[in-house]
Amino acid sequence: MAPLHGPYGSALAAFDRGQWPQAYALGEQLLAGGRDDAELRFVVGASALQLGNVPAALLHLRRGVELAPARPDLASQLARALIMAGAWQEAVAVADAGMALDGLDSQACATFGVVYVQANLHDRATAAFARAVEMAPNHPGYRFNLATSLMFDGAFEAAERECARCIALNPRNWRAFLLRSQLRRQRPERNHIDELQQALSHAPGDPEAELHLRLALSKEYEDVGRYDEAFDQLVRGKSVHRRHVAYDSARDAKDMHALMRGFDGCTGQGEGCPSREPIFVLGMPRSGTTLLDRVLSAHPRVQSAGELEHFEVALRHEVGLGRGAHEELAEVLMGARLDWSRLGQRYLDSTRPTTGALPHFVDKMPHNFLFAGFIARALPNATIVLVKRDPMDACLSNFRQLFAPGMSRFDYSYDLLDVGRYYLQFEQMVAFWRARLPGRIHEVQYEDLVRDQAPFTRALLAACGLDWDDASLAPEKSRASISTASAVQLRAPINDASIGRWRRYGARMDALRRLLVDGGIAVSSEDAA
Repeated sequence: MAPLHGPYGSALAAFDRGQWPQAYALGEQLLAGGRDDAELRFVVGASALQLGNVPAALLHLRRGVELAPARPDLASQLARALIMAGAWQEAVAVADAGMALDGLDSQACATFGVVYVQANLHDRATAAFARAVEMAPNHPGYRFNLATSLMFDGAFEAAERECARCIALNPRNWRAFLLRSQLRRQRPERNHIDELQQALSHAPGDPEAELHLRLALSKEYEDVGRYDEAFDQLVRGKSVHRRHVAYDSARDAKDMHALMRGFDGCTGQGEGCPSREPIFVLGMPRSGTTLLDRVLSAHPRVQSAGELEHFEVALRHEVGLGRGAHEELAEVLMGARLDWSRLGQRYLDSTRPTTGALPHFVDKMPHNFLFAGFIARALPNATIVLVKRDPMDACLSNFRQLFAPGMSRFDYSYDLLDVGRYYLQFEQMVAFWRARLPGRIHEVQYEDLVRDQAPFTRALLAACGLDWDDASLAPEKSRASISTASAVQLRAPINDASIGRWRRYGARMDALRRLLVDGGIAVSSEDAA
């Protein structure tokens, strides 16, 4: 066993305390001095990953796996680093091999589960999280991860049981309270309102508790028809987090306009990748993109690939740029000469191994509306479908939803008027693509599809080059995972229950309506219902 004194012991101790800069610096010094073993590579690589230095993490973790190929902890961290680097195919291969190793522990299982989630392999994720729970049944975080995976798989009762166990193990796991409320429609005789109020009273001044518990209360109040209380809780919960988010709608507007200029300012060569496989479904988040994905992937020639960030990553790789602001990307694009064929093929390759089993796959990343023109050039035979929804319902739905709080792309969603401003910017970008790509994008109105499903589904399938198949009329029968906020709703038959939801809130929606109308958006003049 390695000695725990001197620089080596200090590096291990710093790592155990979560002091990543110290652990990384001490480990690098030891490596420079000639020491090289699997444990040291694990410390340095995992610390680099915590610090966001993915290239260094890959270097050290690959070497660690070479030195100790039977260590699941090294394999799990390597798989995580590969996902962060956008090497999804290799990450999945490492995870699959790691899950078969002897000595697999619960932490490695849980890490592999997260890798599978990020690769949109939800069946494997559920199996990994279930093994983690089996190994460590009293770990609330593993229970929560399993509950989330079960929800994606449509096992709502099992997910609710896991949420209850998670809360029993850790009554301060606020995310579990919210997930539990979302798993079914609450009823006056069966809900968690009293429990949520009590939990909220025990966590005064805790912003995470307020965010999750108030949103859970809002959901349950709405379910039982107490709309004023639902809206109050929603505003109070979201405003708590809004105070901690340095959001400025002008920043998003600047980014979007920069991307438009970047598209106009770049040139390209080649005709693009000729593949007809991808079907891109894009639009404002919470506008019906997941429903379109389900309708299309119910067809026997189409599979769902989930929400992929792969095209933006491929575009950034093409111009030699890592993650960063869209304005930075746009500056690089200005004057750039893109190889459209290579870009399209790079994107297509990055979707493997989760695609390729059927002739077509759906990439339903809503925010691909930012890159629609680049997609059209790089994949000229791919179908691009834009989903539109009543603007008031679309904005309310974004405000009601708690997206991943750590993802800056959703920072607009914590204030209803910020959502409205974002919607106006979205409409400007859509108008830009319509002008640059006339007739290239097939547009679908959400309300039309749910109210008169058959003819609009026929038109959608025809736009994608697909023959008619009755399966697309019953997407709720598909057992494929749904890894979005719509997982619960889309297990039910298509219905119009969410159309006009904004009218339940009456005058509380007036400021949003004025904002949209002043921005040139047509909004229904009907009174609130």
